[in-house]
Amino acid sequence: QVQLVESGGGLVQAGGSLRLSCVASVRTFSNYAMGWFRQAPGKEREFVAAISWRYDSTYYADSVKGRFTISRDNAKNTVNLSMNSLKPEDTAVYYCAADYRKPSDYHLDEYNYWGQGTQVTVSS
Repeated sequence: QVQLVESGGGLVQAGGSLRLSCVASVRTFSNYAMGWFRQAPGKEREFVAAISWRYDSTYYADSVKGRFTISRDNAKNTVNLSMNSLKPEDTAVYYCAADYRKPSDYHLDEYNYWGQGTQVTVSS
């Protein structure tokens, strides 16, 4: 059973930065595609960013491109999401997701494993 634990959420002013981390309890973390999704109150969960398992290719939602950066540290079983120039509309619960050797469609929420989420609140 894969467990994902997110951390790093909090309250920040607009224009500020936060760094989310997600630690996965797996043996071969490098074989997992990792994604970040978010869900704001009253809205559906949406894709934020993803990193592939094979070539560390990265993918971003248009709304965060240029502001957010996803990265992974396979030695630490960790995926990070660095968020800069935060906006009030970035306020949401952010979820980490993992899928073993996911080949494509990283923006779809068809991941096998999900974390509990971490709250990010951006004040105006």
